[in-house]
Amino acid sequence: MDIKEDDESRVITPTELQLHDSVTARTGTLWTAVAHIITGVIGAGVLSLAWATAELGWIAGPAALIAFAGVTLLSAFLLSDCYRFPDPNNGPLRLNSYSQAVKLYLGKKNEIVCGVVVYISLFGCGIAYTIVIATCSRAIMKSNCYHRNGHNATCSYGDNNNYFMVLFGLTQIFMSQIPNFHNMVWLSLVAAIMSFTYSFIGIGLALGKIIGIDITFSLSILILSIKLF
Repeated sequence: MDIKEDDESRVITPTELQLHDSVTARTGTLWTAVAHIITGVIGAGVLSLAWATAELGWIAGPAALIAFAGVTLLSAFLLSDCYRFPDPNNGPLRLNSYSQAVKLYLGKKNEIVCGVVVYISLFGCGIAYTIVIATCSRAIMKSNCYHRNGHNATCSYGDNNNYFMVLFGLTQIFMSQIPNFHNMVWLSLVAAIMSFTYSFIGIGLALGKIIGIDITFSLSILILSIKLF
């Protein structure tokens, strides 16, 4: 069962990894797995899909969506096949993390490279979310001010988002101190609900743009275009 060592990059042997079947209790169900998948696949990025699709056009936009969906599906199958070793279905060895899988199949050097790339990606996402949260918080405060005082009110909160960034950072620091935060059942449920909320917000914004638009003229142009061919 041992994997031979490579001259350039040493590949770890399965005997060096721990078998956790008798240690870790698996209490997940099909519904918890679905909740985790929804949380991982659907994020705040869906709110910009309509704009991105409009920028690419009706041909390149849907094609890009299908292409990325295919990449996501392929990645899911690859990760599923790498979870157990050596057989993906009945292998006695379970890999509890992505880094373990990379170390086992590709070696220690590739694990380091993969770790650097993953942490850079997480760092970039953290910066992006902090900026977006600060911008959205300021926009929400301005919207509440307009609703409360009327649209002619001077609702200026400045262009500086540092206050909201610091507030969001302090909230993150507080939440990170909660022990076993990632193992809380309600956290996955809230994350799944938020993922659906993103989707419904996107659908609502899209419907708000098209409801009430007179399409008679557009349909006549479409019919004339079809007759030309």
